[in-house]
Amino acid sequence: MYTPKHFSAPSEAALHELIRAYPFATLIMTTGSGLEVNHLPLYLEDQGVLSGHLARANPLWQAVPVEQPVMAIFHGPHTYVTSSWYATKAQTGRVVPTWNYVVAHVRGTLRVIEDAHWLRAHLAALTAQQEAAFEPPWQLEDSPADFINQLMQAVVGIEIEVTQLTGKWKVSQNQPLENQLGVLQGLGASEAAHGQAMAEIVRAVNHLST
Repeated sequence: MYTPKHFSAPSEAALHELIRAYPFATLIMTTGSGLEVNHLPLYLEDQGVLSGHLARANPLWQAVPVEQPVMAIFHGPHTYVTSSWYATKAQTGRVVPTWNYVVAHVRGTLRVIEDAHWLRAHLAALTAQQEAAFEPPWQLEDSPADFINQLMQAVVGIEIEVTQLTGKWKVSQNQPLENQLGVLQGLGASEAAHGQAMAEIVRAVNHLST
């Protein structure tokens, strides 16, 4: 991923935070038939391991060697930035629209896990993370045990040992202060899906007080 230095991720902690806040990943791997892409939630363990699960009907898990190199991409907030938000538009006109975004790339080795105890622990952890915003939070025990056990038989676990973690925070760092403030104001008034979230990131990364 092309990443100019000023667009590098702020820290490893910021990357972990992004993965936990936006856990729905794009998983890319190579099989005998070429590139395979799947979309699934992945749970970041404290020890730097990603856990997930695939439908047993998905042939992908049967094609995985013992240690399969993979990449998982996590997309954070992203927004279109109109050049009309830039103060320098009125001064010189030498501006163009762009796209602000935050993304994390994880490289690692994937292995398949067929262990009921591991799978249940994974599902409980993933569910607890996502249900934390709800009151009351749903948990596995809220459904009949035989129902959960039946559904668990329809999936297989996967675990990715992280070998490289990189990210890109393209959030107007290359713009002068007056343009950054314009972007912040524009995003604050925007009804775009990620407008408010991106405004917070622009403010934090560029150390803006307004």
